[in-house]
Amino acid sequence: MIIPFPQIKPHGGVLINRLLAGDAREEAARRAPALERIIPSDLNLADLEMIATGGLSPLTGFMKQNDYESVVVNKRLSNGLPWTIPVTLAVSSDQAARIEPGQEVALVERDDAGERTLAILHVQEKYTYDKTAEAEHVYKTTDEAHPGVARLYRQGDVLLAGSVSVIELPARAHTEFADLRYTPEQTRRIFAERGWRRIVGFQTRNPIHRAHEYIQKTALEVVDGLLLHPLIGETKADDIPAQVRVESYQAILDAYYPMDRVLLGVFPAAMRYAGPREAIFHAIARKNYGCTHFIVGRDHAGVGKYYGSYDAHYIFDEFTPEEIGITPLFFEHTFYCQACGAVVSLKTCPHDTSQHVVLSGTQVREKLARGEILPVEFTRPEVSRVLIRGVQASERV
Repeated sequence: MIIPFPQIKPHGGVLINRLLAGDAREEAARRAPALERIIPSDLNLADLEMIATGGLSPLTGFMKQNDYESVVVNKRLSNGLPWTIPVTLAVSSDQAARIEPGQEVALVERDDAGERTLAILHVQEKYTYDKTAEAEHVYKTTDEAHPGVARLYRQGDVLLAGSVSVIELPARAHTEFADLRYTPEQTRRIFAERGWRRIVGFQTRNPIHRAHEYIQKTALEVVDGLLLHPLIGETKADDIPAQVRVESYQAILDAYYPMDRVLLGVFPAAMRYAGPREAIFHAIARKNYGCTHFIVGRDHAGVGKYYGSYDAHYIFDEFTPEEIGITPLFFEHTFYCQACGAVVSLKTCPHDTSQHVVLSGTQVREKLARGEILPVEFTRPEVSRVLIRGVQASERV
């Protein structure tokens, strides 16, 4: 018999659910066509799904001005709860002029299949904001070469705030990785059914390689279960596509992992590339999914040279363990050392870099484009074959 035990509380104490059902859903769908229509960005769509299912608890919608400004400057919501990434809905000045607080607007998805009303936003506020200040605080740079800054500068100049009532999730929630798209409520139920009390979450936007495998299995030594949670939302154009990344995990899990102690699910969020702030954001979201521990690697969620190698570790010192609520597991950069004959890190390997099997992203892509299997010390052959197919297919497009 499994003895029930308390699970980790969601951030803020309550797991949010903004999905309408029954009569409420039918009534919202009936009312929506008469409302002002907003076409959300890919980032907004990812955030909407996460808000709807509780992944961004305690948020019930897009941030009001006091929360937005507090997050940008203080890394906390206005009530003091740690939160490091603005979650906002930007519109053009022209569209904002047609919308007033107290009004409802429809969030509408448009694609080749037509238009679908996803949600009703109950507008509580509209406000202007300083994009440069947000870039400086959140991304530590105003350089438009940074993908998060570039996206920020492209978006509208007015933010709409308020709670959302979600009629249906974006189309991708039904068509992309539907069998792996567990909601926080579902992962928590699975963890309870499996009797896992301590669960470590692993965030990645890259295909799996031996260093990842080493980190995951090391963490698994001290917990009951591992949530492999690759991000599948919007990423940079030159990142490996989500389909290929997820397939790389599926190719090796059965053969090399204890599957009674591992759950592979997908994380619908989009990448911000906000480095240390995004490390906190990712950790809090995984707490909402039921994880008690979270792996934070070197340069977590980084891009280019905008952040220090260990900034994503140091930022956790700005909050008490009780405030964050989930335990970070800090890992060094790892690699295969030929002299050690094992995957090691700079903390554990005494040998010079000539013994280390390390490939740059450019080297990896060039080898894959030529159809070359990557060194087995770098990644398993099963993964190489998945990546070769994926890279060569993308280059044919």
